[in-house]
Amino acid sequence: MPRLPGLVVTDHVFTVPLDHSQPDGPTIEVLAREVVAAAKVDADLPWLIYLQGGPGGASPRPMSASGWIGRAAKDYRVLLLDQRGTGRSTAVTARTASSRTPAELAAYLRHFRADSIVRDAELIRAQLSPDKPWTTLGTSYGGFITLTYLSLAPEGLKTCLITGGLPGLDTIADDVYSRTYPRVRAKVEAFYQRYPEDVERVRRIVDHLRDNDVRLPDGDPLTVRRFQTLGLNLGMGDYAETLHWLIDGAWDDGELGAEFLYGVMERTQFGTGPLFSVLHESIYGQDDRPTNWAADRLRPAEFDGDAEHFLFTGEMIYPWMFDEIALLKPFKEAAELLATATDWTPLYDVPKLQANRVPVAAAVWHDDMYVDAGLSLQTAARVGNLKTWITNEWEHDGGRASGGSVLDRLLTIAADLPPA
Repeated sequence: MPRLPGLVVTDHVFTVPLDHSQPDGPTIEVLAREVVAAAKVDADLPWLIYLQGGPGGASPRPMSASGWIGRAAKDYRVLLLDQRGTGRSTAVTARTASSRTPAELAAYLRHFRADSIVRDAELIRAQLSPDKPWTTLGTSYGGFITLTYLSLAPEGLKTCLITGGLPGLDTIADDVYSRTYPRVRAKVEAFYQRYPEDVERVRRIVDHLRDNDVRLPDGDPLTVRRFQTLGLNLGMGDYAETLHWLIDGAWDDGELGAEFLYGVMERTQFGTGPLFSVLHESIYGQDDRPTNWAADRLRPAEFDGDAEHFLFTGEMIYPWMFDEIALLKPFKEAAELLATATDWTPLYDVPKLQANRVPVAAAVWHDDMYVDAGLSLQTAARVGNLKTWITNEWEHDGGRASGGSVLDRLLTIAADLPPA
C-alpha cells in the first residue's frame, strides 16, 4: 500500500466479462484504486466511487490529501475507477485495433459504453462493499454514467453527486451539437475579448498553415482544422490563458517554433486516448437513430474560417481526424460502422428515473460549453429526488478547480433530500 502525503493507496484489479450478457465469455480487467486518509486506514468508512468524465477518461492519479480527493477522504473510502478501456484497465489502443477486423473492432467497442461501466461497478461493489450501497461522484460524462446507474441498478446507490453532467434523456447527437456550436462561438468570442491581440496572431498562424506543409513533432500534418481543435478546452477555467500563451510564443524566426508545435501536438493528440474520439458520439446513440457524424453534419459555415474572427471548435469529433491523426487511423473503418449503427441499446430508463428515490444532488454550470444547461434542467425535472444547484461561478471543471468546495456544497444538498 503506497503512501502519499496524507493518503494510503491500494490498487484492486477485477476480472469482468467483456459482454455482461455473456458472463462465461471473454473477459477484461478493470483497475479500481482505493484511496483512504492515512489516519483512517482501519476505519469503517462508507465508499464513494468516482465516475470520471470522458468518454474514455482514466481516473485522476492522487498526489496528496488535497483538492476534492482530500475532502472526500475525510468521510469516505474513495474508489477511483479506471473505466474499462482506460488507464490500467484493459486499454483500448491502436494495438487493440490492429488485431481485429473493422467489424470485429466496432463490435468490441460497443461494450465500452455507460451500461457496461455500470455493470462493472456493480460487480466491484459486490466484492468491496457487499450488501451496502455506495455514493457516486460523477463529473461530466460521469454524470451520464450516473443516470445509467440509476436506471440499471439503483439498489447499489446510496447517494449520487453530479457536477456538470446531466444529459438529455431522449436527445440524440443532433440535438446536442445544434446547441453546442453557439456556445462554442460564445467562448471563442469571450477569448478574443480578453485577448484582442490574438485575433491577428491567430489569423497569421492560419494563413501560414494554409500556405505551408507544417508537421508536428510526431509527423502528423498540422492543418488548419487540426489547429482549430485547440478550442476543445475553452470551457475549462484557466484554458483561455493556456491558449493565449501558446499563441503568444508561436513564432521562431518566421517559422512556427518547436515549443509551439509540441504544445499543439500535446493538446490535439486525440489518439492517445482513442475511446474519446471513437465513442464520442456513440454516447448519444439511441435506439434506431444513427449518430452519423452529427458534429460534422451540423457544423455552421462560420466555423470554416471565413468569419470575422477565426473560430476554434470545441468538443467535436470529425471524420477527417481518422485520416490525419496517425494514432486514430487504425480506428477509421470501425468509427464509420459505429457512426452508422442503428441498433443501440437504451441507456436511460425514464419511468424508473421518474420514480427514483436515491438522493441526487447535481451542479449545473449555467455557462457550460460542453453540457447544455437547458437540457440538463429538462432532465432534472424528470428525475425523482433530484435537486440542482445552478451557478456560473465555475466552468465545466468546477468540481476539480474548486478544491473541495463544490463537493461540500453537493453533500450538503444531498443531506437535505429524503433518503432512499
